[in-house]
Amino acid sequence: MSLLRAEKITRRLEGEVPVTLVADADVSIERGEFVVIRGPSGSGKSSLLYLLGLLDRPTSGKLWLEDEDTSRFDEDRLAETRLEKLGFVFQFHFLLNEFSARDNVMMPMRRLGKLSSDAQQQRSGQLLRDLGLDGHEHKRPSQLSGGQRQRVAIARALANDPLIILADEPTGALDTKSSENVRGILRELATVQHRSVVAVSHDVHFASVADRQIEIVDGRIVPPGDAGAATAV
Repeated sequence: MSLLRAEKITRRLEGEVPVTLVADADVSIERGEFVVIRGPSGSGKSSLLYLLGLLDRPTSGKLWLEDEDTSRFDEDRLAETRLEKLGFVFQFHFLLNEFSARDNVMMPMRRLGKLSSDAQQQRSGQLLRDLGLDGHEHKRPSQLSGGQRQRVAIARALANDPLIILADEPTGALDTKSSENVRGILRELATVQHRSVVAVSHDVHFASVADRQIEIVDGRIVPPGDAGAATAV
């Protein structure tokens, strides 16, 4: 059974002129798999990622996480599931500058409340060291480079030991060297730590290290090998 499975999920914005963001999408994500979602601008890449990450609810269709039907979850259960089982990395790090790197990483742990304060300190420090940020724990985001800030954001995403990391253009605001670093980290999370990684990216080099690519055009997933496959821009 797939770790994450979506069946015919559709996201439609109702209004005078309804807009369909994602249409009848079937997606399955296996444990330890690195999947990249690609497609033209405005094709529905991020909308699909937000549905898979339980940040948005589908208008129709169902999504199972660990064989649980998430359509049955109320808002509190959805929030708890996101906090405990899913980790998020975005194009812009969204770190809080008034807090140190370590405190930013500890925030999801504090919200979940399953570790003691000492254990939170130890885990956040270890995550930062694992990501090459030893000695930077007490620095604020403004004192770090763009690549370092994104590594802090990855450490924060890993804080509660999630099953799946979901990343939306995680290298979009980085230079080439930092992009390669982040790409390698996400690849290692899948191959070494056996976490599932689902990322949106327009970067062909980023997509090249994935186990599989999902192409989406006008909200619809393009079948593998289809001659009309998307060209990411």
